[in-house]
Amino acid sequence: MSQSQPKPRRWNHLNKVLSRVGPFVQEDFDPATGMQALKDMKILVIGAGGLGCELLKGLSLMGFVDIHVIDCDTIDLSNLNRQFLFRTKDIGRSKAEVAAEFINNRVAGCKVIPHNCRIEDKDQLFYSQFNIIVVGLDAIEPRRWLNRSLFLLLEPSMDGGLDNIIPMVDGGTEGFKGNARVIIPSQDFPCIDCNINLFPPRVNFPMCTLAQRPRLPEHCIEYIRLVEWTNQKPFGEVGVDGDDPAHIQWIFERSLDRAKEFSIEGVTYRLTQGVVKHIIPAVASTNAVIASICVTEVFKLATASAPILNNYLVFNDVDGIYTYTYAGERNPDCLVCSNLPQTLPVSKSLTLQQLMNHIQEHFDMEGPLSLTTTTENNQLTLYMPSLPEVQMNLSKTLVELGLVTGQQLLVSNRKMSKSFIFSLF
Repeated sequence: MSQSQPKPRRWNHLNKVLSRVGPFVQEDFDPATGMQALKDMKILVIGAGGLGCELLKGLSLMGFVDIHVIDCDTIDLSNLNRQFLFRTKDIGRSKAEVAAEFINNRVAGCKVIPHNCRIEDKDQLFYSQFNIIVVGLDAIEPRRWLNRSLFLLLEPSMDGGLDNIIPMVDGGTEGFKGNARVIIPSQDFPCIDCNINLFPPRVNFPMCTLAQRPRLPEHCIEYIRLVEWTNQKPFGEVGVDGDDPAHIQWIFERSLDRAKEFSIEGVTYRLTQGVVKHIIPAVASTNAVIASICVTEVFKLATASAPILNNYLVFNDVDGIYTYTYAGERNPDCLVCSNLPQTLPVSKSLTLQQLMNHIQEHFDMEGPLSLTTTTENNQLTLYMPSLPEVQMNLSKTLVELGLVTGQQLLVSNRKMSKSFIFSLF
């Protein structure tokens, strides 16, 4: 962050928050100061869906008065059964704008400012103005992007520590299960990437199953989406748009025909939409529970009135009610929060393409990647998707490219908010 840019709002009791080891308050605790913090804090809510609506309700009723919400989606009919800030008349409008209007009209003194865009559309200056960020998303990649962005905001302080520390409270739900976590950049809290293995892998069906032996209604839908859409091109040279009812209807009708052919039941329009858009099933009661936990953590962070969550909580009410809290450990080799070059064992016969494949697979990066390295005189671009003149480097070996043991590679792509350093050995 340059010197000309304004610094984010400060709150001087983060150390008090982190030093609490029990339920009893410290001698110097001042309730009046803590309550004033609710009015001074500037909160950002990421997502205005089922969990986001609950977060906005909880934060506004808790006493926070300066809230921003960001969401790029519009309201659909299927949202109305659990996203309670929306009504039938709101279908087609921005979720962030409608949610903000609802809270502003209902809760006196609370001002919610909407942002109808993707989180990636906002720069670091935008995020640096908030004291706490609360996340209610249904996807992993936006979480990781935001997580990396908050670590990029960190700056050295005059006392040898770090400034621009913005805590993130993250909640997630799926059916009757949910989780909540607290992440404080620069502290011993694990970041999103530290525990990326906690997220379930995305379900992919083998093509042989889809084409020859479908057994589930999802198999039929995926086959139509992947194969028949490409072969028949029902709407011309365009990809599937999960938000276009005509596209969903076309896939649904042909999936129904294929399901009948293989005596498979269960293909519905809603399921078709869920498979195409990779929608996670949501339950209103689970959203309410997880949102209440997240709002409580925001309140504790803002007021230092109680020890904060340390640092991961799981919730399950499939059979009865079960909760468990444990302290997740920080990964010392994490690409995001360790700030250390990652060692990369390679052989001299490896091609640049094989090296990129290895990085994507083992470090959970989505391509296309850009790779640069530093020579004695300048920075050398090994590969960049937009540069035709370096495409031939993909087939060259590392030796042919002049890469030697101990040399460092700078790896990035358009989805990352920071670059990562790898050291060859």
